[in-house]
This record gives sequence, structure tokens and C-alpha cells, in this order.
Amino acid sequence: MAHDRAILHSDLNSFYASVETMLNPTLRDKAIAVCGSTEDRHGIVLAKSEKAKKAGIKTGMVNWEARQKCPGLIMVPPQYEQYLKYSKLTREIYQRYTDQVEPYGMDECWLDVTGSLGVCGSALSIAEEIRRTTREELGLTVSIGVSYNKIFAKLGSDMKKPDAITVINRDDFQEKVWPLPVSDLFYVGRATDKKLSRYGIKTIGELARAQRDFLKSTLGKNGEMLWFFANGDDQSRVMKNDFHSPVKSIGHGTTCISDLETNDEVWKVMLHLTQDISHRLRVHDMKTNGVQITVKDNTLSYRQYQMQLPMATQSPMEIASAARYLFENNYDWHTFVRAVTVRAINLEPKFMPQQLMLFDDAARRARLEKLDDTIEIIRGRFGKWSIYSASLLGSMKASGDSSHEVIMPGIMYA
Repeated sequence: MAHDRAILHSDLNSFYASVETMLNPTLRDKAIAVCGSTEDRHGIVLAKSEKAKKAGIKTGMVNWEARQKCPGLIMVPPQYEQYLKYSKLTREIYQRYTDQVEPYGMDECWLDVTGSLGVCGSALSIAEEIRRTTREELGLTVSIGVSYNKIFAKLGSDMKKPDAITVINRDDFQEKVWPLPVSDLFYVGRATDKKLSRYGIKTIGELARAQRDFLKSTLGKNGEMLWFFANGDDQSRVMKNDFHSPVKSIGHGTTCISDLETNDEVWKVMLHLTQDISHRLRVHDMKTNGVQITVKDNTLSYRQYQMQLPMATQSPMEIASAARYLFENNYDWHTFVRAVTVRAINLEPKFMPQQLMLFDDAARRARLEKLDDTIEIIRGRFGKWSIYSASLLGSMKASGDSSHEVIMPGIMYA
């Protein structure tokens, strides 16, 4: 019989705030919040210390509201280069125990230490050593979940904070996991939680005991996947340090500096975003067969739409035009728009042969592709703002600061 794997999920506690406190010890044991600037729409709480958390400060809270909630709150600007530095140093500690370290954002990592047990001791002792080393060498604390799969390891790291270790074994997961709210389970977002609640499924145990076919018919493949997770059957692997996931889609999004109120304002943001998407398609020698947009309104509700393209393309104008069509034919304008994401989906290699369309002007398409190639060369030599569409001149509400954008890797499945 195969032995269970030994999986850790390590989560740096209040990461941004902890780094700020470590760099400036006078902030220790105080209510602090790392905040975007108040001059634009990034003026929100990005992270908070434990003391700020106890005072009711939440991530995503706007700055003025945070000050009202906690009058003594100390607000500090983010130092992303420092966060990246300490994220890398923490991963170097993890890599002393295994070469299977899969990051999930800057402050979280899965580790598969199955192959290290004979040398380094039990999974729990490895977790204890990582916790102690991170504190002593970096002045930061971690919470670690120890389990036999990735889903329960992540769940464990959230169960006790800060500076704690939680073990979830195969023989006790029903006792520890099933009473928890279903929203605690990885991949159960707000919309899924609301839908499950309508059917009386409010805990992970109730999800596990639900009919698998019912969940699949209600939530699609995601429902069946969640059923497996709730029943402790997650076979997803932890990727190795040098693993690079194949590019399956390329997207770019922005939170706008003020609400978008018209179709024209949304169009300008979309065209702005697709310049970067087109560039990255070229870097990867890919074309896109489809476009997906995600729209977040000023109530923070999301809507997502997608469509296939008549022909694969790298053109920023064609991608933006499809995004515009999706938006204008689906968005009802009950609320203004706060954030927009455009994504190129269903990618294929650039030189893949294509079936020509009967009424497509092949010569015109070739000329436009040559024009796009020339624009790309000019931008490569003189910067991305050396040449751009005239419609992007003047006022545009997309933020020019991309420092708040973090690419989140996906989860790797067998």
C-alpha cells in the first residue's frame, strides 16, 4: 500500500506589515497598515498587523474608513522590492528541505517533503524547523499546515495564526475539517458559497456528504472537484522549483483611478490593456483564438464574458475590439465600473496553419500584421509609450502604476 505524501503549506503572517515592522522596529506591537496612496483608487489597506486586525481593520478597506475604525492606526506605503526580497529569502529556507516548492503569491508556498522524511525527520519536525529558522534568520513568522494533500495543508495554515502549526491527517480530517464553513475550502469563492448556501450546504462536511452528481450538475466540473476536496481526495502535485507552467492564457487588468462611467471610457482602458497582451503574445510566439473580459463594478461584484474569434490573432486592436463587443453587448450599466481585465484565451503557436475565411481580406490582414510588427520594434527600441493609438491621448482612467499587480500562479494537477 502506498504511503501518504507529506505536504506543507507555509504562509507568512501579515507579510507586508511584518516586513515593515522588521525593517522599522519602532512599529512593533502597534496597529499598522500598509496602504496604497490616498491620491488614487489604490488608497486601500493592502495588509495589516495583528493589532490592527484586532481593531477591525480589514484588507481592502479604504484608507479613510480604516482611520475612522482605528484612530491610532499608523499607515505606511508599500515597499514591493523589500517584499520580493524577503519572499525569495523565505523560499531559500524552504529549499533546504525539498526541491518541490510551489509558490502561491509572494507569501505562500506548498512544499512536498515526502522525499526528505528519512533525512530530516517527520513532516511536523520539518515544519517546526522551518518556523524557527524563518523567525531567527529573517525576523518573520509563518503559519504552517501539515497534511497528506495540498488542499488540507492550505486549510491547516489558515486554522491557527500567527506563528503556529496545524496537522490534518487522513484519520482525523473529518473531525477537524468537516465542521468548518464551506467558504474556508480552497476554490470556494463568494459566488460559489452563496449558491451552495441556497441548497443548505454551509459546512465542508455537508459538501462532502452531498451527492457528487448533484454538485456536478449545479456547479459543473468545479462542483465535482470541490466534492473530492471536501472528502480528502486531492491528488494535485507540488511543482518543482524549476517548473514553468505552459502558457494557457495571457491577461492584463487594472483598477481604475476613478469609476468608468461610459462605454468610451471602458474602451480606452481595454485598448490600453491589450497593448501589453499583444506584446506578451509575441514574446511567447502565440496567437489567441478567444477573448475573455472580467468587469468589477463599484459594489465589487464581478461579471465575466468570453467569445471565440473568427481567426487567431496577436493584434491589440482586434483583441480590444472583441473585448469592447463583449462589454457593450452584456454590461447593463446599473453600476459604474471600477476594474477591467482582458484575457487572451485558447492560445496556439503563432505559426500554426489556419483555415482562411471566404470573405477575409488576406492582403489587408498581412499589411496590418506588418504594421503591428513595426510598432512592436519601435516600442522595443524607444519604450512602450513611444507610439500608441491616438484614441489613448488625453484623459484615461487606467492607472499607470502596475506595482500593485501580482501574477498568481495556478495550482498544478496530475
